[in-house]
Amino acid sequence: MYLTTSFSDIFKSNFLENVTAVTLVDMAIAMALSFCLGLFIFFVYKRTYQGVMYSSTFGVTLVALCMITTLVILAVTSNVVLSLGMVGALSIVRFRTAIKEPLDIAYLFWSIADGIVLAAGLIPLAVFGSLVIGIILLIFVNRKSYVAPYILVIQCSSKEAENKAAEAVKAATTKHVVKSKSVQKGLIEINYEVRLKNDDTDFVNSLSEIEGVSSAVLVSYNGDYLG
Repeated sequence: MYLTTSFSDIFKSNFLENVTAVTLVDMAIAMALSFCLGLFIFFVYKRTYQGVMYSSTFGVTLVALCMITTLVILAVTSNVVLSLGMVGALSIVRFRTAIKEPLDIAYLFWSIADGIVLAAGLIPLAVFGSLVIGIILLIFVNRKSYVAPYILVIQCSSKEAENKAAEAVKAATTKHVVKSKSVQKGLIEINYEVRLKNDDTDFVNSLSEIEGVSSAVLVSYNGDYLG
């Protein structure tokens, strides 16, 4: 006699009736802690942000993501049928929002990880891990081991003016590299990536006064830094 068990028989078995109920106290504690840790992540994100345009909505998203993850994991761990349904539902979700800063990916994973760990009941791990991660980010991200670079755009009308401007740039900066140079009839435009001495920008005024230099523009630069 052979025992055959179909897929539907599995769903009708007593295995699925073994549902672990999440009490209101557990839910309240998990959601409250996820909210607090989400605010902590938001605080660290705000203090360490170094991009061009700060987005407060992304910080709020980190708080919401931590709480939503906690909610989902609580539901998954309490009901087997619901967990299978959520796996299927989440598999069709697609996110199209571009991540502008590489560090933002770390914050997203941090929020999701906190939500998962909290819902799993590992509260000390979630709190201690968040404190360690937050302290490390505050120390290393805010630590400036370089001089902020700038882009200097100079427009001049002759080779002589270009040479004089290059000498002035060399004297006023600790490091300078020509990024691009375009030449038209009667117009030479040079883009320098420079690092200033003591953040002194007065040399740009002197550059504009050089004979043959029509304009000198200094722009803050957040791209790849000089080695």
